[in-house]
Amino acid sequence: MAAVGGAEEEDVGGKKRKAHGMLKLYYGITEEGKAGERHLDPTDIDGLHFNPELYLTKLRKESSLSLLMDVEADMVRQIRSLDSEMQTLVYENYNKFISATDTIRKMKNDFKRMEDEMDGLAANMAVITEFSARISSTLQERHQHITKLSGVHTLLRKLQFLFELPSRLKKCIEMGAYAQAVSYHSKARSVLHQYQHMPSFQGIQTDCQAIMAGLADTLRQRFRDPASSPKELSECIELLLSLDEPPHLLCDEFLAHGHGRLASHLSELQESGDILEFVDRGCGGFISDACLLAASYQGLFCKESGSTSEMAVAKLTVFLEELSKGYFELVEKRLRQEKSLGDNSLLVRALDRFHRRLQAPSKLVPGCSFNRRGTEIVVRAAQERLAQYLQALKDFFQGCLTDVRQALAAPRVPGKETPALSDLLAGFSASVLNQIKTVLAAVHLFTAKDVAFSDKPYFKGEFCSQGVREGLIVAFIKSVCQTARQFCECSGEKGTSTPPALLLLLSRFCLDYETSTISYILTLTDEQFLGQDHSPVTPVSSLCALAQSSAQTLLNHYVKSQGLVVSQMLRKSVETRDWVTTIEPRNVRAVMKRVVEDITGVDVQVGLLYEEGVRKAHSSDSSKRTFSVYSNSRLQGRYAQSYTPRSPS
Repeated sequence: MAAVGGAEEEDVGGKKRKAHGMLKLYYGITEEGKAGERHLDPTDIDGLHFNPELYLTKLRKESSLSLLMDVEADMVRQIRSLDSEMQTLVYENYNKFISATDTIRKMKNDFKRMEDEMDGLAANMAVITEFSARISSTLQERHQHITKLSGVHTLLRKLQFLFELPSRLKKCIEMGAYAQAVSYHSKARSVLHQYQHMPSFQGIQTDCQAIMAGLADTLRQRFRDPASSPKELSECIELLLSLDEPPHLLCDEFLAHGHGRLASHLSELQESGDILEFVDRGCGGFISDACLLAASYQGLFCKESGSTSEMAVAKLTVFLEELSKGYFELVEKRLRQEKSLGDNSLLVRALDRFHRRLQAPSKLVPGCSFNRRGTEIVVRAAQERLAQYLQALKDFFQGCLTDVRQALAAPRVPGKETPALSDLLAGFSASVLNQIKTVLAAVHLFTAKDVAFSDKPYFKGEFCSQGVREGLIVAFIKSVCQTARQFCECSGEKGTSTPPALLLLLSRFCLDYETSTISYILTLTDEQFLGQDHSPVTPVSSLCALAQSSAQTLLNHYVKSQGLVVSQMLRKSVETRDWVTTIEPRNVRAVMKRVVEDITGVDVQVGLLYEEGVRKAHSSDSSKRTFSVYSNSRLQGRYAQSYTPRSPS
């Protein structure tokens, strides 16, 4: 049974054997470990020491007839499988085998041809070597003599060049070939200096020095000529440096020559025009020429690092700092003249162009403070513009108040309805709010993404929080409350008293600001100007408290002024009447009717702005009038669409 079980296990293992495993066994590729022990067994059909006779003997002894038939069937199946896999392998690699065969055949032919060529090359090299040896042996005796003669010839040519040098220099100077003359002198200068103790060379050196001194004077005159082009100036400087002229003197002369041209640009800027045109003229003239001068200067004097280069850079930095000071003063002066608030984009474009053009000289001469000073000018211009917009808002508010006072004081025209207080309040509030939005939109141009200086720390932080929010919006709200309170401080003299209706209207205006408008304006400002500054700001509750206090003060003053009018009327009616001789009154006196009518009018005015619903108020018995008070909900539609003031009960 054990033998039968072992045979069955072998049968199962054979069925599960993979194709690549069969090939490895077929070619005798064994694995280490357990496989080595199996291959020593002569009855192992997959081993290296397989003995067919022993294998068949073992099978006949240990297996039954049915098992022998199964083993035979399995063996036949494996043989067919191996044959099929081998045939597939041969078919798949047939083209590769053919290609490899052709390649090997071609390589044999190529290598044979290459061997023939190498043999020919070796023969040619042998012939060349033989001829070279013959030539060397033939010229060996004359080689030293020829070398000596060649050296003498070279020396004679140099001596001839030296003896002809003065005449050559004069001819070059006459032809205007100054660079060629300096090149000739530079080649011979070291030799003349080395042999200056010889009389003949000393005379040549003296003549050359005199000629080159005259050339240096000519170059200086040409350099100092205002009509010389930049290319001619650079050529003169290079030649003078080659003639060992002192670099510091040449630096000073070069900068002095450029000073006149840059100063002329500054004088042309005195003629102020449009702000954008002014900046374009300044950048296209002064800044561009300053960059060209700096680039030429650095190319001439700062080529190599050393003490000379450091000296030249220091002189250039001082020169540009001093000259740019006048340019920046002109720019600031011109910006202060820009008072028009109509189109703020023109000013922002001018500042953006001014800031962009300053980047080039800042990169060209890092020691100069062009970028820093330009940024400071832009910041001051933005601050000045915020102050101008604040004053413009204040003036606009005063103008709206003047219009309201004129509307209240205008005489009534028969047949024409006078504007109600609610209409005046709605128009007044909407005008002020729209003007605030217009100013915010204009100021927002300073922080636009396409503006170069908007990424500066000031415009990302302090400009948004302290400049726009606190310096413009909060300051205007405080100014509105302060202006409204000033109407309560009037002395009441003739011609200076405030209309009571204006006090009531301003009281309601401040109350609307306390309830909703202040929160809306500050929220709008914070959304448009997302600053990264963490400086403390005025809380909304503080401004709302200020507005509520102003509204209460105005309302108290309105009640006080109206009560004073009624009390004076009653007092005069009592004091002017002779109560001793008067008859017994039989109806209401006219003054009492007037008092009731005035109080009713006050009630109507207050109801129009502060109360809701419809009220019927009766005056005296002789004249009954009905006063309709429109619901406040109908008046809210006339306010700005962006906010809705809530009405206190």
